[in-house]
Amino acid sequence: MNRTLTITINPDWEANLKEAARRSMQGGYQGEYLNFASPSLFFGKLTEKRWELVQALQNEGVAGVRELARRVGRDVRRVHDDVTALLDLGLIEKDSKGKLICPYDDIHVDMHLKVA
Repeated sequence: MNRTLTITINPDWEANLKEAARRSMQGGYQGEYLNFASPSLFFGKLTEKRWELVQALQNEGVAGVRELARRVGRDVRRVHDDVTALLDLGLIEKDSKGKLICPYDDIHVDMHLKVA
């Protein structure tokens, strides 16, 4: 099964919860969602360096932290810190052997900027 992730930015968490409940009632796989309450939270958690790690795992497959650091040419400690944040968000996971994977075939960011 191909997994998809949609990232949204919406301060109204109750509306997001109701929408998730509505989608789940439709049956079948509807994709997965991750919501941030504001653009600043989104950009604070998903930095350019973290996106680079996600993309490396999507394109090049599973890796340990050291291998991932080598792939992107970064310090192992910094990559470890970013991996921890990405695991907490659910953007990456560990496989049965403890290696890092990005389980999503497609990640979509849905962001609207409107006049307040």
